[in-house]
Amino acid sequence: MLSTQPYLIRAIYDWIMDNEFTPYILVNAKNDYVQVPRQFVDDGKIVLNIAPRAVNDLELGNDHIHFNARFDGRSMEVGVPISAVLAIYAKENGQGMVFDESDGETPPPSEPPSGGKHDKPQLKLVK
Repeated sequence: MLSTQPYLIRAIYDWIMDNEFTPYILVNAKNDYVQVPRQFVDDGKIVLNIAPRAVNDLELGNDHIHFNARFDGRSMEVGVPISAVLAIYAKENGQGMVFDESDGETPPPSEPPSGGKHDKPQLKLVK
């Protein structure tokens, strides 16, 4: 089964843009596949502005987020695996969604219910 994380990221991004706010993502820069300017990484994390006015060629894919942006006046290609996105939120009010570091990974196959019991659905509270 596909991860819900890229779909939720795109939905929250659209909601933020529809409200004319600025979408930011918090990224786990310790992930080996994260391509970001290392001089802006703080405590293993980096916050990136992904608003259309801040980036070019934004691609919110199912596996990666890609875009070009300028850092200290220099153009750079940025690549972030979906599994490294820790949060997406609006700069202006902080509303958005936080993900566990394991949310972007494909979950192991679930075992069939035993003894006729059904697993309870698991939902996360989104503020």
